[in-house]
Amino acid sequence: MASTMQPQELIDSAVVDPEGNKLGKVGNVYLADATHQPEWITVKTGLFGTKESFVPLSGAHTDQDGVHVQVDKESVSDAPRIDADGHLSPEESTQLYRHYGLPVPRDSADGRMDRGKGTVGRDAMGRRDKRDDRSMTRSEERLNVGTEQVEAGHVRLRKYVVTEEQQVTVPVRHEEVRIEREPVTRADGRAEIGEAEQDVVLHAEKPVVRKETVPVERARLRTETVTDEQTVSGKVRKEQFDVSDDDRKHRRP
Repeated sequence: MASTMQPQELIDSAVVDPEGNKLGKVGNVYLADATHQPEWITVKTGLFGTKESFVPLSGAHTDQDGVHVQVDKESVSDAPRIDADGHLSPEESTQLYRHYGLPVPRDSADGRMDRGKGTVGRDAMGRRDKRDDRSMTRSEERLNVGTEQVEAGHVRLRKYVVTEEQQVTVPVRHEEVRIEREPVTRADGRAEIGEAEQDVVLHAEKPVVRKETVPVERARLRTETVTDEQTVSGKVRKEQFDVSDDDRKHRRP
């Protein structure tokens, strides 16, 4: 970055990677304490620019298209998420340097380089402002509740054999003997008296039972997803500000 470039001129400039991809717009400019030159910028990305990622200005240059940096879009997307609160701690600076594969300055490891000093951004009215390092960040814990799929049980489908009694009514026929008598009005010969007999075979139907196996029903197991609601709770900690002066008079914001 040219030494004559004013940090205020970088605000809201487009940021372009080496492949020509637009990464977003400059949100804040972080100055090196030793040189007071721009060293880091935050790029506003995501929907409506709601996320800010730190991008190094090492080897960067500007033209009419914006700020051309030497890191690609994927590296910016995977950059450590650090709050752009006007101050970079030594640990945060070292983390960013290592992520981008840049050498870590010696003065960034012992905390003597105040990354927050001289940070340039915009205030709530959209005006450029000059932030100092007399700030303190308040943090709090939040519950991040998600779901995971676990085994809840086993369901088995099996079939077994039972024996039951069935009764079926079926019609059956049989033969009976009926004697038919008729008078003899004219004799066709000479009649004799003696014994005689006739034999008639009678027939009848009887039920015959046979068994056959036929399919009557099919069953299968399948799963379906239903949604219930469960309430989870947990204890979280948060920090509070407490301001006091030399007279031990406490002022709470």
